[in-house]
Amino acid sequence: MWGRTVDTIFIGGGTPSLFSAEGMDRLLSEVRARLPLAPGVEITMEANPGAIEQAKFAEFRSTGINRLSIGLQSLNDDLLQRIGRVHSAREAYRAVEYAHNAGFERLNLDLMFALPNQTLPQALQDIENALALEPTHLSHYQMTIEPNTWFHKHPPTTPDDDVSWSMQSQCQEKLGDAGFEHYEVSAYAKPDQACRHNINYWQYGDYLGIGAGAHAKITDAAQQNITRTAVVKHPNDYLLLASTEQRYATRQVLTRNEVPFEFMMNALRLTEGFPTSLFFDHTGLPISTIDGTLQRAEAQGLLEYSIQSIRPTEQGRRFLNTLLEQFLPAE
Repeated sequence: MWGRTVDTIFIGGGTPSLFSAEGMDRLLSEVRARLPLAPGVEITMEANPGAIEQAKFAEFRSTGINRLSIGLQSLNDDLLQRIGRVHSAREAYRAVEYAHNAGFERLNLDLMFALPNQTLPQALQDIENALALEPTHLSHYQMTIEPNTWFHKHPPTTPDDDVSWSMQSQCQEKLGDAGFEHYEVSAYAKPDQACRHNINYWQYGDYLGIGAGAHAKITDAAQQNITRTAVVKHPNDYLLLASTEQRYATRQVLTRNEVPFEFMMNALRLTEGFPTSLFFDHTGLPISTIDGTLQRAEAQGLLEYSIQSIRPTEQGRRFLNTLLEQFLPAE
């Protein structure tokens, strides 16, 4: 990473807003001491709506953090209780008010749909309530059941596929009417307010991961290879190993066959797709490597392919997994 300029920093969770402002200032100062930051660098911090974090928002803003992402999940107390969130809707409203008062002009709100026993009117009301809070960005995604969680062991009753699709499509319409551009599968932004950090992921850019469980993707131009790493997850192990090579739980140099699928798995999440030239720029491979697959996917109505750009169709976005499977490397 030496000598490379950092365009974005994302301080993610866990709950980094539990840091003190002094601790966050030290963290950013240590980053600045080691790597050059681009002018206008985007620095995002994730925050929960709890009262302890809210009181520090203004102090966090003074450290150089210029974008805040608040995990509301819902603005309905009954639904929040069903998914085990410890904050109330009132605390969520207050957190957003504090964020505005602290001077955060760039504000993302996380909102989920297809929650346990959620109805379509409730999902639409959540969107309307969130829009009234005047965010510049909204992440709107369907609740999924993760392995090794309470819900995995005790599955809740969630809306069926038809109702979930109605929630998604009708909420998208409301967001569009409010001036939000749907630029990625679950991301919506006001003009010029898209998350630059996440766009770098979707465009298969490089990123450095720091901390327990962090992932990274680094291209070595001299060696013409791409390496993925994952740091050990347990915090105690990380503290013991952070300054050694043993901090990596996995370290993988991608093969030529693996890179196209990895690129497409990210880039095809973007609603407008990507310039065709980006494939070579970020993989080092000619587009002819996947020409046959692109043509087959286009014939199935899943994407549009030209010399200038590649983009998923509406059907391709709705059946994204089906589209991505086309690019899986051969066994």
